[in-house]
Amino acid sequence: MKISELLKKEAIELGAKPASKEEAIDIMAGLHEKAGNISDINEYKRGIWEREKQSSTAIGEGIAIPHAKNKAVKRPALAAMTVPCGVDFDSLDAQPVRLLFMIAAPEGGGNVHLEVLSRLSMLLMDEKFKEELMSAPDKDGFLAVIDRMEAEKFGKPEKNSDSYDNNGSDVEADGKGKQQYRILAVTACPTGIAHTFMAAEALEKAGKEMGISIKVETNGSGGAKNILTDEEIKSCDGIIVAADKNVITDRFDGKLVLFTKVSDGIHKPKELINKIINKEADIYSEGRDVRTAKYEKQSTDSNAVYKHLMNGVSHMLPFVIGGGIMIALAFLVDDYKLDPSNFGMNTPVAAFFKTVGNAMFGFMLPILAAYIAASIADRPGLAVGFAGGVLAMNGTNFLALADGKTDGISGGFLAALFAGFLAGYIVKLLQIITEKLPKSLDGIRPMLIYPLIGVLLIGLVMCFVNPVMGWINTGIGNWLKSLGGSSKLLLGAVVGGMMSIDMGGPFNKAAYVFGTASLALENYDVMAAVMVGGMVPPIAIAISTSLFKSKWSDEDRRSGPVNYIMGLCFISEGAIPYAAKDPIRVIPSCIIGSAVAGALSMAFNCTLRAPHGGIFVFPVVGNALWYIGALAIGSIVGALILGVIKKRVVPEKSAA
Repeated sequence: MKISELLKKEAIELGAKPASKEEAIDIMAGLHEKAGNISDINEYKRGIWEREKQSSTAIGEGIAIPHAKNKAVKRPALAAMTVPCGVDFDSLDAQPVRLLFMIAAPEGGGNVHLEVLSRLSMLLMDEKFKEELMSAPDKDGFLAVIDRMEAEKFGKPEKNSDSYDNNGSDVEADGKGKQQYRILAVTACPTGIAHTFMAAEALEKAGKEMGISIKVETNGSGGAKNILTDEEIKSCDGIIVAADKNVITDRFDGKLVLFTKVSDGIHKPKELINKIINKEADIYSEGRDVRTAKYEKQSTDSNAVYKHLMNGVSHMLPFVIGGGIMIALAFLVDDYKLDPSNFGMNTPVAAFFKTVGNAMFGFMLPILAAYIAASIADRPGLAVGFAGGVLAMNGTNFLALADGKTDGISGGFLAALFAGFLAGYIVKLLQIITEKLPKSLDGIRPMLIYPLIGVLLIGLVMCFVNPVMGWINTGIGNWLKSLGGSSKLLLGAVVGGMMSIDMGGPFNKAAYVFGTASLALENYDVMAAVMVGGMVPPIAIAISTSLFKSKWSDEDRRSGPVNYIMGLCFISEGAIPYAAKDPIRVIPSCIIGSAVAGALSMAFNCTLRAPHGGIFVFPVVGNALWYIGALAIGSIVGALILGVIKKRVVPEKSAA
């Protein structure tokens, strides 16, 4: 497949004059829509902006490659645009962008297109290629430049097209005809589409110019390519890891490793190579996330704690959601009258759903603890964290063991959090302590010392603290159950409002995690308030765009109805593009609407046994009609406030 097969003339715009980054993205998304590449322009743009929130896709030197792997994409495709006068795109080098390619990648559907996209990324590192594209007289000429340059670089198959092995650099043979490389590298970006391959190309190009043999492994959307072998790792001088996401690093144990951002791989390849040559990096020890001091300073302690917590939560949520919905289905299909005390297990179908759901739901706390520990101490922390999570879940303690029992009072979510962080730092401490052991014992450290001593220590500590954690957990559960009147309404208002503060950020996640933790305590009203609070923002915006058309631009009004669907499906992020344009008015309005909905859900004694699902789990909501009423009232309140406080859109600006 050639690049021109993904880039059609209908998706090319030459000489565009966007006034802003937002307008540039709107134009390019429109090109994809015009070419029939996407089914829902608003959903696709949501994916684009989600990627932009991670870091700007304007990589410098006048280039931007916005991209999204999104369910709205019907087929892999490209859109291209030249902006002779430049546009501010939050570029990494603060320079205006003149050449843009927008990548549309479908969810699933194979990865054939990734090779083509990687080719484009590599070509864009060529200054001649960029200038010829900018000076193309028409769309046919633009495509002709791409075809010619692609043929020149990739037309003839090479013995090793993924690395520079026969280019005059100092590649040696090991006596068996196998090549050895002085420097190895791994590149990876969050989406694994463009920056991954551009960094690889820049490093390989720099290696060729410097006469340094280099091989680069790319961790793209299609998986790892050009994978580094054990022999290559053993014989190289050092490894560059230019990545903005986690990559497998335990294979680099004992080697000189330089950790940096993927953007540095694109813009500072020679500097990175020189650091390895001059040994300006650290020796990597398996399980330790060793970085240069400069790179470590980019993350504060609070950010690190949040990162570890979110790593645990993100791995836990599939178990919570999958298991929770299975349990909810069990109650939906069961017959309560057969045996009220055994509700959820009375019929074979219900028993199946509940048994499978319980099995998955039961892993929630061990998975949370395991992946918090793994985030802190890498893979060696995983087993110790999992063991701590199981002990926290069971409430294992010395008093119970003395009575011949293995279980006590579960410490629940809080105990699992404690176990995860404790396990991670126990393994980190073991890594530091065992560094002075003879080199010959390095192989048994991760396989024997860390898991054996780590599990022993986490077991001793958890057996001591579990009774305290159990009392705290029981106390919280009793407090939630005892809440009534104004206290209960206040709790619903708080968790509901938190869902709208940052719509997917830390406050939203904190409220959601609190709701899912309450499920384990059988406080189903908290989860109901949390979900209804998260459903309000998109619906409130959709209602407002329908009722107060003069307060919204043409584009906002066209895309507004989509938010009805997103809100009903409990996708709070549908409100983000609107909040980003006018945060001072949109966010407070949504917070108030969500708080009202959460409080009403509590007041109406609504309950929810499933941790996700939107309208699809309404059949298992307790007091479902009142729950729908709470959602409607909260959404209308938010929409009315928006309609009052938002400024009227000037027609001329809307048309622009």
